[in-house]
Amino acid sequence: MEDILIPLTVVPILFIGLPWLIFHYITRWKTQATLTREDEQLLDELHEMARRLDDRMCSIERIMSAENPNWRAVSCDPIAEALETRSASLSGSGLSGLSDPGLGDGRSVSNQPRRLGQ
Repeated sequence: MEDILIPLTVVPILFIGLPWLIFHYITRWKTQATLTREDEQLLDELHEMARRLDDRMCSIERIMSAENPNWRAVSCDPIAEALETRSASLSGSGLSGLSDPGLGDGRSVSNQPRRLGQ
């Protein structure tokens, strides 16, 4: 009796229960992967806000360029300063991959704009 009971329970579970469980969670996963209407509205609002901020930045840059054409070289860029500090520490530790051997006089390559008098 026990030899018949185990296959009679395992076969339906294996061929009916397991596929049903897998397909159930696949459909749940697919329905949750789509954007809701509220998500689309939020993305549209964020896109519009980013476009307006970009327009504002362009306006500010035009005003700054009209008042002082060299304002980018005068401004303090913390990222560029961090890169310069990092390149100085790398060249001090023996990793001089940032120096250009073609310059010949020890000048290093930099992404920071040159200031007047340097």
